[in-house]
Amino acid sequence: MILAHDPYVQTEYVEQKEHLIKTWCDMFQIKYNGEQPKIYLTGREQKFFEQKFTSDRPILLLQTNGGAQTEHKYSWARDIPSTVAVKVIEHFRREYNVVHIRRDDQNQFDGTFGVTDTFRALAVLVSMSSKRLLIDSFSQHVAASMNLPSTVCWIANSPVVFGYDMHTNILANPFTTKPELRNSYFGKFNIAGDLLEFPYNNEDEIFDVDKIIKSLEK
Repeated sequence: MILAHDPYVQTEYVEQKEHLIKTWCDMFQIKYNGEQPKIYLTGREQKFFEQKFTSDRPILLLQTNGGAQTEHKYSWARDIPSTVAVKVIEHFRREYNVVHIRRDDQNQFDGTFGVTDTFRALAVLVSMSSKRLLIDSFSQHVAASMNLPSTVCWIANSPVVFGYDMHTNILANPFTTKPELRNSYFGKFNIAGDLLEFPYNNEDEIFDVDKIIKSLEK
């Protein structure tokens, strides 16, 4: 049975009416009962990578950037602004080892330990973390699959479609300027962060950093 249809062009996805899992199941007439993703790691994987990521303090895990490799290292539509990341790191760095999931082409922050590894290695790292500040990317789905509540920041995408109720989902602040949306197609914004579509005066207006820190302190 070939399950190759694209849920990203379905009306329910475009209008952000429901979670993408349900949209996908409905496309193939599969009964959906609210099942959540699961990831299964072998004992050998767990043991090997736990030794690799051993920490003398609790781990605060960050994923600030995501998406495919492009000429732009930062997408305003998806990524956590550097000013927010720096304030969070400074607040927690004395009590936690701040571990930053990143690609080699992405920014490294002072006071963090950068990790670039395979997806399954990073899944073990997620399982070892005590706190997590994430974006709508790989790590927030892994955290959900392991029933690890996390703080997840959202800008262009919606937790209704891609998120999980177990997480504390921090939505971006209301827009402060009118965006240019002449190129909008199936989504309001280009997730790569089209510069013309930026709906704020500056990046500091996107998130309330105090709300993020309070969520992580719980």
